Amino acid sequence: MTKDSLWSAIASTLRSEIGAGHYRPGDRLPTEAALSARFGVNRHTVRHALAALADRGLVQPRRGAGVFVAQKPTDYPLGRRVRFHQNVITAGQTPSRRISRKETRPCDSEEARALCLRTGDAVHVVEGVSLADGQPIAAFRSVFPAARFPGLMALVQESGSITRALAASGLPDYTRAETRLTAQLADPVLALALAIRPGAPLLRTVAVNVDSAGVPVEHGLTWFAGELVTLTVADQP
Repeated sequence: MTKDSLWSAIASTLRSEIGAGHYRPGDRLPTEAALSARFGVNRHTVRHALAALADRGLVQPRRGAGVFVAQKPTDYPLGRRVRFHQNVITAGQTPSRRISRKETRPCDSEEARALCLRTGDAVHVVEGVSLADGQPIAAFRSVFPAARFPGLMALVQESGSITRALAASGLPDYTRAETRLTAQLADPVLALALAIRPGAPLLRTVAVNVDSAGVPVEHGLTWFAGELVTLTVADQP
């Protein structure tokens, strides 16, 4: 059997086992070492077989974690009220967030325009990764006017939730004024954060949330893993 037919046969075997439910969506496949031992081949041949499965969208390599059976993309509605936790729960998954940065700094010109501030005014910046069933699906950056929410950073630290922190800061509700969508490829930093390969497709949203009087309260950027999320435009009250 040639090397080409070897990796193809291994890919076919794994594909059949995935189809039969031996490995379910979200399950991690055995390591390259384990598969090499099972099939009696070197790791390069196994790697080729796994790459073929990834090209067909059946598995998803996660840097530093292994190769996982592809999950059904998470439906993520975009409407007047966009709430990460509620969207993920509605999709039948468990939401969580890892916050990696909390900083108060001067705003740049884009943030100033979005929040109706002057360039250089103080803003709070919160960055992190959003997860569904423990899998990263989006990286985010949220920017808030510091003068309006002076205690926001401590509340985010305490609650772990931006929505709850805003409510505790006197903003019980807010709505989406606009969302702009563009497509881009993951650079190495975003790829590392989302545990995807560099160059994987991303859906980037730039949004502005406002209070009941229409005053901007949040400028948000989100980078969704294109293979893991389906963005939908939904009419909401």
